[in-house]
Amino acid sequence: MTIDEWIHQREIRGYMTFSVLELRQAFPANSEKGMKTALRRLSSKGRIQSVYRGFYVVIPIQYQLQGIVPPNYYIDELMAYVGKPYYIGLLSAAAMYGAAHQRPMLTQVMTAEPRIKASGKNPLLEWHYRQNIPENLILTKNGEIGVVRYSSAELTAVDLVQFAGHVGGYQRVATVLAELTETVDISKMRDVQDYTTKSTLRRLGCLLECVLEEQKKSDELYDIIRGQGREWNTILLSNAHPLNNDAQSNRWQVNMNVEIEIDEI
Repeated sequence: MTIDEWIHQREIRGYMTFSVLELRQAFPANSEKGMKTALRRLSSKGRIQSVYRGFYVVIPIQYQLQGIVPPNYYIDELMAYVGKPYYIGLLSAAAMYGAAHQRPMLTQVMTAEPRIKASGKNPLLEWHYRQNIPENLILTKNGEIGVVRYSSAELTAVDLVQFAGHVGGYQRVATVLAELTETVDISKMRDVQDYTTKSTLRRLGCLLECVLEEQKKSDELYDIIRGQGREWNTILLSNAHPLNNDAQSNRWQVNMNVEIEIDEI
């Protein structure tokens, strides 16, 4: 059996990814050089795609014209190979809720520290990191193969604020939140607060109230985080900008030092 035939046999059985380790186990008599030559040949023919160091996806017929497979197709199996928890997050998760006005070019994947080593030639994946992954706030849906894990609407909203610098700033965050907030159940922020900072929740509350005019949701969030009873010091909305001395005060004690206008949706 050739390597091409081995891949075909896996494909017809529904196995659309493989690792170099699996290949070595299947062809113990083959040399490393011979395997690399075969993989390069199959890649150049558009038969397989290297999506991570030592990990390949078989290109299904529906993607053969593009010659590249979208990450949602293989991300669950890739992360099992890497051995790290994950979820589709930030703008990519927001798009899954219909907040697609700011759809990202890359698939934004949240995983846990320590950081993944350079993954090589995959221009479609963007890695972001948390200290830990909140499993109780992750949802799953069936993908083309296997499942896809993605953040709940509530975790997505918090992540967008916490990682605003990685998604284009607060102007973009506010525009996405304008579409996402109708899906957000503020009562679930009681669970989310264990995985973020009080400052992040205050910034989110300020955006809900002062920019998006979501008074009911902002009141609910205020009650949740204010219940802890500590005094708040003033914080900046964006740490990348200086204090705005002319900004109006608000109950969140957030200095609105970034001018935000919601893009038309």
